[in-house]
Amino acid sequence: MSKLIKIDNDYAGWIKDLSQRFRQSQIKAAVKVNSELIQFYWELGRDIVEMKADERWSDNFWANLHSDLMTTLPDVKGLSVTNLQYTKRFYSLYKALIFKHPQLVGVEDMDEHPQLVGAQNTIDIHRLFLIPWGHHRYIIDKCYNTPDKAIFYVNKVYENNWSRAVLLNFLDTDLYERQGKAVTNFKATLPDVQGDLAQQLLKDPYCFDFVQLTERYNEKELKDALVHNVERFLLEMGNGFAYMGREYRIEVGDSELFADMLFYNTHLHCYVVVEVKTEKFDNAFLGQLSGYVSCANHVLRRDGDSPTVGLLICKSKNDVMAQYALEGYAQPLGISEYELSKLYPADFKSTLPSIEEIEQELKDK
Repeated sequence: MSKLIKIDNDYAGWIKDLSQRFRQSQIKAAVKVNSELIQFYWELGRDIVEMKADERWSDNFWANLHSDLMTTLPDVKGLSVTNLQYTKRFYSLYKALIFKHPQLVGVEDMDEHPQLVGAQNTIDIHRLFLIPWGHHRYIIDKCYNTPDKAIFYVNKVYENNWSRAVLLNFLDTDLYERQGKAVTNFKATLPDVQGDLAQQLLKDPYCFDFVQLTERYNEKELKDALVHNVERFLLEMGNGFAYMGREYRIEVGDSELFADMLFYNTHLHCYVVVEVKTEKFDNAFLGQLSGYVSCANHVLRRDGDSPTVGLLICKSKNDVMAQYALEGYAQPLGISEYELSKLYPADFKSTLPSIEEIEQELKDK
């Protein structure tokens, strides 16, 4: 580091600005390179499908294609036999959903803007090219026969900047099937746009597989575990949820209430009160939750905030009974179940061999 940068603030500030601009340029360049690579994979897959190349040159086609491309492109990575086969699957997964919309411009500037149009999701095809190839391979593996499901996950990765690990977690816990399935009264209590968004943010069931509990857990253990794993719980809650606290204290006159968990949703611009019950749904649970929601509206809500939403997460529920119960409330409330498919015995840790024990076992053999 030069002496100048230590004694001249203007110079030091300029160097800092240059460094930041260079890093931003690096990121933009990496995104562009990735986009061009994915587009190449798309076009390669399209060629293979439209030319029926693997049928036409069936004898060792994939091995020959790999060998010949590596001969002409010796320094290029990503052209393994497996990757080449994925390019065909990549194009085949989405090809039936391609729909072209002519741009509304002059005739000489006419361009085509293809979209992928599914039953529930629609995206500009170019969004596909902004998702890393490793993510695409996970999506192809899990969603190969369900392109609309694949589009759902592509959108989620793009909108939330999911890492591969986060994507795989949600693929393994069936987020697509659970998204927006909670029983709610949002249609009757929220404006259409806000109600639709709120519904999409809620899942049924919520998957708490990351929680380590004994077989005979109680409600306090479950809440403690969720708070201890709050970052992973927020991932399960969905995009836009900010954690405000547990056993959140709300003063009402001379009394005080304690909500299990309080969130603020930056998409809905509202507080979300969450109550967790380890029992089957009971109508009384809604009465308690409704009281918390009303208090939050009066005490916490500020100008510009939308009405507070209440979410009850319970062990199980009868959907028809839950829907009937919700009809008696004017506040926006939702009811979901939670799912614990992995319960850990109380002596779980003590039953695992240590690294030293494993090494000793291998030495003895």
